[in-house]
Amino acid sequence: MSKGNTKKELSPEQTADLLHILKSRFEKNMSRHKGLEWNKVLERLTNKPEKLWVLDEMEVTGGEPDVVGSDEASGEYIFYDCSAESPKGRRSVCYDREALESRKEHQPENNAVDMAAAMGIALLTEEQYQALQQLGKFDTKTSSWIATPPAIRKLGGALFGDRRYDHVFIYHNGAQSYYAARAFRGSLRV
Repeated sequence: MSKGNTKKELSPEQTADLLHILKSRFEKNMSRHKGLEWNKVLERLTNKPEKLWVLDEMEVTGGEPDVVGSDEASGEYIFYDCSAESPKGRRSVCYDREALESRKEHQPENNAVDMAAAMGIALLTEEQYQALQQLGKFDTKTSSWIATPPAIRKLGGALFGDRRYDHVFIYHNGAQSYYAARAFRGSLRV
């Protein structure tokens, strides 16, 4: 993931580059975060440098993180992966470690749950995925694993979503399945 950096912190140059990308994306997509101001987001990011590392992980794996809202009670800003298609650097993964280990042949290199945890993000829930799809058209050619309720996972399944025929669909698959066009989307609170 992050440019070989194991310390989970960005250099001043990496920080400046990331903040430039995030500001440009924020300004280009104002409909995603009506009423929010970049200067306030920037202040929050500046005070939470550990979150910048996480946002960089989202960025370098193709997620194109952007602010999608805020939590007035906590003062946190909410970022989602907003790439048009499921993030390229996270594709061809099964759902979780149990699913990965259940495959005797043709194991994928990783799984969505462990990758998200290593990055410091949470998989989008079904509700969050539906909310994301209200902000634009996402996953029209790909699909994204989403957080799966324990009752479904216990029976061997996992959920994913996509947009086809101008409608958002939530489907199920065996958790051990993986596809070149399926990754996962995450969220981060800053």
